[in-house]
Amino acid sequence: MNQSVKSYLIHSSLFLVTLVTTTLAGAEWTSGKSLLAFTEQGVFFNDHYTLSDFYSGLPYSLCFLLILTAHEFGHYFTALYYRVKTTLPYYIPLPPIGLMFGTLGALIRIKSPIRSTQQNFDIGIAGPLAGFAVAVGFLIYGFTHLPPPEYIFQFHPEYEKFGLDYANYVYSNEFMPPGSVDVIIGKNLFFLFFENFVADPSRMPNMHEIIHYPFLFAGFLSLVFTSINLLPVGQLDGGHVLYGLVGFKPHKLIASAIFLAFLFYAGLGYIRPTEPNDKLIYEIPLFVGFLFLALRGLKLSLRDNLLIALFIFTLQYGVAYLFPSIQGYPGWLFFSFIIGRFIGIEHPPSEIEEPLTQSRIILGWIALAIFAICFTPDPIILIEHATAAP
Repeated sequence: MNQSVKSYLIHSSLFLVTLVTTTLAGAEWTSGKSLLAFTEQGVFFNDHYTLSDFYSGLPYSLCFLLILTAHEFGHYFTALYYRVKTTLPYYIPLPPIGLMFGTLGALIRIKSPIRSTQQNFDIGIAGPLAGFAVAVGFLIYGFTHLPPPEYIFQFHPEYEKFGLDYANYVYSNEFMPPGSVDVIIGKNLFFLFFENFVADPSRMPNMHEIIHYPFLFAGFLSLVFTSINLLPVGQLDGGHVLYGLVGFKPHKLIASAIFLAFLFYAGLGYIRPTEPNDKLIYEIPLFVGFLFLALRGLKLSLRDNLLIALFIFTLQYGVAYLFPSIQGYPGWLFFSFIIGRFIGIEHPPSEIEEPLTQSRIILGWIALAIFAICFTPDPIILIEHATAAP
């Protein structure tokens, strides 16, 4: 088989599989229709799952994949413009087991050197700007076409007896059945702008229920993914932007400080002084070991690496002791580990170092501003209700 035909088959197959997994995930998130049934006896295919249930996930999947595709082709076409060899996007499907998103995203592989600072900057910034522009379009549509507030009753008919004032009654252990999971969507500055200045206040859904609004939910997730990509660290898109703006040495200092702050926040309150000593005796060394591995991206000596890991943990533990209500977001620990262990913190120097043009500098600061308004400290909070109603 011709190599190019084989390549096209791989890329198109991955896209189609990802379309299926994101549609399955969308049906579960927005409509509560799951292909898999989880019982005490194990996991089984849901006999009552229909094609109509599957189609209910399409608004979420199409919105999410269009934004993701715009992002990746932003990189792709800019690379082609500079005659940098690259692959088409590889979409990464994720089996919709439990509360998953159906995909881990997509990526392209650069197959030839990117020689200059400006080329690196342009290829890096094109993806998040393209994806952000499409996400804004979906969010504008979603916030300006909100259904009547009674829309939520088709997913939660049990709320109807409380009327539109249901939020004051239902989000508690007294109402929620034991074992049920309450999903709360966090907020970022951009989402707050739409909520306060674009949406009809009488139709704005409660943040516990955003998952049932596919354009809002997919748009929100896209903002979160955009902020992760624009984190100004290493060779993430934001790292390319920051490198172009400030150069090698300042980038290393700023990126290191941002990564340390990110890692500190992620693990804040993860281990609490109130836990039993028989748990702390093994949790603390394991967590310090995790921090040690995540910090390898700083490229310090083993001693310095261990000292910084111990310092971060001590600070986290002290804050948790003095201010028990303060909590970071453990979900960011996975990303901080991937960044620190595999992506790295510093940005390699370009073969051709050249200052950015004025227009690129403006775009660079706009991209970092997009990171600031899209970053969500706690994107998704899952609360399991364990106690039965009295």
